[in-house]
Amino acid sequence: MAEITSQPEKVQAEKHSGRKILIGTVVSNKMQKTIVVEVTRKKAHPMYKRVISIRKKFYAHDEKNEAHPGDTVRIEESRPLSKLKRWTLKEIVRKTALVPEVDIDAGTGLGR
Repeated sequence: MAEITSQPEKVQAEKHSGRKILIGTVVSNKMQKTIVVEVTRKKAHPMYKRVISIRKKFYAHDEKNEAHPGDTVRIEESRPLSKLKRWTLKEIVRKTALVPEVDIDAGTGLGR
């Protein structure tokens, strides 16, 4: 009889940090290392029971300035980083299509 040696499989489980994670859309990145993320939630109205959308903006820390307006991002709760920043950018879920900025004065002659 051949002995069967079973070795436990090494499964690397993600540590559950207990921090909240939200998914939203980047509204602004005009600050240095900071983005504004708008999170939309659907909720039933307490009295009328109709589904309504609730929007809230969160300031998140973006260390590499890699998120742009329109991107869908995942943000994670963190320690307070400034007066308003309590979230950090975890990952960019979906990038937006980059549209080149159009100069209004170029080629029209209206800006003179």
